[in-house]
Amino acid sequence: MSAGFDDPNLVSCAGLVPVMALADSCGLVGLVDDRLSVPSPNARLKVPALVAGMVAGADSIDDMDLLRHGGMGRLFDGVRAPSTLGTFLRTFTFGHVRQLDSVAADLLVGLAERTPLLPGADQVAFVDIDDTIRATYGYAKQGAGYGYSKVKGLNALIATISTPTAAPVIAATRLRKGSTNSARGAARLVADALATAARAGVGGLVIVRADSAYYNHDVIAAASRAGARFSITARMDPAVRRAIAGVDEDAWTPIRYPNAVWDDDEQRLISDAEVAETAFTAFTSRRTADHTDGRLIVRRVKRLNPATVPAGQDALFAAYRHHAVFTDSPLPVLDAETCHRQHAIIEQVNADLKSGALAHLPSGKFTANAAWLVLAAIAFNLTRAAGALASTFHAHATGATIRRQLISVPARLASSARRLRLHLPTAWPWAQDWQQLFHAPHPPPRTA
Repeated sequence: MSAGFDDPNLVSCAGLVPVMALADSCGLVGLVDDRLSVPSPNARLKVPALVAGMVAGADSIDDMDLLRHGGMGRLFDGVRAPSTLGTFLRTFTFGHVRQLDSVAADLLVGLAERTPLLPGADQVAFVDIDDTIRATYGYAKQGAGYGYSKVKGLNALIATISTPTAAPVIAATRLRKGSTNSARGAARLVADALATAARAGVGGLVIVRADSAYYNHDVIAAASRAGARFSITARMDPAVRRAIAGVDEDAWTPIRYPNAVWDDDEQRLISDAEVAETAFTAFTSRRTADHTDGRLIVRRVKRLNPATVPAGQDALFAAYRHHAVFTDSPLPVLDAETCHRQHAIIEQVNADLKSGALAHLPSGKFTANAAWLVLAAIAFNLTRAAGALASTFHAHATGATIRRQLISVPARLASSARRLRLHLPTAWPWAQDWQQLFHAPHPPPRTA
């Protein structure tokens, strides 16, 4: 046996061909030309190159070299060296990042129009917001700091869109300093995400879901102004505790979860709980116009660990641990409580990003990393759209699975009559799905 890197006609990621053709059909290059004014030549080539590298699994600038091997130069024009792409990212300012946000939003709208990306969005859709810390090391990262997680890094705020039958896609992102408050800028992000969702065909009932870090008037007002409903975990402040204490004992409804739910405070799985609701007016310490009426849906679980009882709590709170959700959802109480727990779906998006393009924030410059985050969102949405075109299974698969089965497929290039042909492995387990993805942006030639 012997080995040699000597074949100029091989490529390792043939799935990039239909994925980047899909991006082209949705106008990625035209959007970059129209929106992005970054002072660097050939942005229309560099942005797709960065996105293609991320779709193929690149998580650093140096990894962009995976676009420069074998026959890749015959498949794609304008592939640039990693050093050139790194220099390009460092020319971004905050304004340029916002321009790139606009490109990402319009591309998502185009993908929703051309692919089954958000089935059922005209009936029910969910907009989830959450932030995640991307750890950094060393002293050269602008904006890095210690936040609520006690991990040094930068803070990425993310908003996603999903439906009961569709996996989430990313509607908006913001990169923030590591020491920032979770809710900083969240109201603006919610407004941007809802505007993008409306343009992407989201209608009917729209519910904005978030955890207690976003329990504030500005976030809820942003959702209401856009015509959306809200479902936000309520902090256990005195007003919420008084409302819970006032719930009649006969109002509690027992529920049993088909799948046990992990309780962080109790550090155990729970399968039995009780749910009740009561009318509630939030933010009464603000001016009257800011008072917000809604429902307080409360889940309570019996405490088994006395060490979890907060100091000074009365008998009710010592016997039970309560989880309250402030909402104006029209759903029945049990459905509304179940719907809110499904907000955890955004954690899968965070995990997908961190297992792909967001494994690193590659630059020491803050705005370069902010642009990298937006490009990672574009690559995520393209990958999700590719999965939706390929098969029902891939429409809900993780990004790593889609890359492994549909993107990182080796192929040999051959040409005949000035046409390129990709020769892929025989007996590839997902060949039919790959062909379905390929023919979406590359319809077969018409017969005579």
